[in-house]
Amino acid sequence: MKKKLTTVLFFCLLAGNLFANPVTVKSIAELQQAINTAKPGDVIVLMNGVYTTTADILINVTGTKEKPIIIEAEVAGKAEITGASGFNLVSPAAHIIIRGFKFTHAASKARCSAGSSFCQWTNNIFETPGTGDYLTIAGSDHEIHYNTFQNKDSLGKFIAIKGVGSQIAERLHIHHNYFKKQKNQGNRNGAEALQFGLSGFSLSSSNSLVEYNLFEDCDGENELISVKASRVTVRYNTIRNCPAQFTLRHGNFNQVYGNYFINTPGLRIFGDDHLIHSNHFENCSIGINIGNGGAEVADGAPLTSHDRPDRVLIAFNTLVNNKTNIVQTARTNGLGSTFITIVNNIIVGGDAAVSIVGPYLSFTYEGNIIFNTKGAGNIPDVSFINTDPKLLRDASGEYHLQKGSPAIDAAKGNYATVTVDMDGQQRSGKLDVGADEFSDGPVKARILNPGDVGFLAGKKG
Repeated sequence: MKKKLTTVLFFCLLAGNLFANPVTVKSIAELQQAINTAKPGDVIVLMNGVYTTTADILINVTGTKEKPIIIEAEVAGKAEITGASGFNLVSPAAHIIIRGFKFTHAASKARCSAGSSFCQWTNNIFETPGTGDYLTIAGSDHEIHYNTFQNKDSLGKFIAIKGVGSQIAERLHIHHNYFKKQKNQGNRNGAEALQFGLSGFSLSSSNSLVEYNLFEDCDGENELISVKASRVTVRYNTIRNCPAQFTLRHGNFNQVYGNYFINTPGLRIFGDDHLIHSNHFENCSIGINIGNGGAEVADGAPLTSHDRPDRVLIAFNTLVNNKTNIVQTARTNGLGSTFITIVNNIIVGGDAAVSIVGPYLSFTYEGNIIFNTKGAGNIPDVSFINTDPKLLRDASGEYHLQKGSPAIDAAKGNYATVTVDMDGQQRSGKLDVGADEFSDGPVKARILNPGDVGFLAGKKG
């Protein structure tokens, strides 16, 4: 009996250490004091209300993976931080969770600075006025998820990813966020919804993941998402009714797959060795735009150049009723692109299936299906069939293959890097043409709606 009581007491003490009693605060001064003395496992709760800041709320304490320090609103969305500044996580801040706040303080004052790591921003609303960015990330290993970024009407980004020196922030996970309503800034540069890096970071690898985010009605500038780094994976996002374009602007070895582009200018590509597959493009002004290079970074051109696209795989995408489909447009003294592989795509409706204005070198085509386009364009006759792929639009708006589709088991070539389809289902055996693999496997991705992402989807309780 004594041993049993000792065991119970041990687990009670352990639970007490893991789940400390919350410290409730009701002013910015009390909040800062609680942060300054916080230890791993502490929970700091800011009571409902509106709080005005005059300086940064500075966080330089550390939790642990098992016992993070949690700083949260009493009720999600009911504790509003306004005024001159917000949370600034500085070195050595680590394992901090910022949860449930509404931020209406000045722009560019929510930051994970260089040297911070393993922190989370979750279940927050960002609507910070003035020129600048809603959230800036310079440290590594952070997670930004289930936040709503909304109503930006001035120059700046919703999220700006930076780094230190020439190294982009690494191993970030940005997911299930809702980006909505960004006002055009007269085509001035610097108003993307998400800017991932800068030209000076572009040759450094991030190994980060951007997935399951929804972008709606964002029109800050001509670029919606601008990736200026290497080895970033962007997958299973929905971009809908955004007049701005997703651009691989600088960098190499990026992957873009399983995304839904609906009524946007689609995807523009610069740089080398990218993998573009299993994306859904519908009613876009342009589906896939292969950039006509302005210079060659590998030969010493400045990192700010429009780097010539080389060795890009464009495979297993579905394009339906876009104004133009796969294009490369003219550039004065342009270098064009080289070694582009356009294979196993379904292209239905719109202008010519592929329209390439040179120069171009060593393009590969095979296994494409086109239907009701204004001709094949640049696709050689032996590398496509012109037939109805038998796509069926489901209740969520996605186009899937019907039984008996000529796309089923019809893929040509061996493209081992393509392992999943737009639903997140595994591709195996003889592959199907287009973004959809005809499968009864579990669906892991689909077109996203507001209820799937953002502050409300992440709300506790």
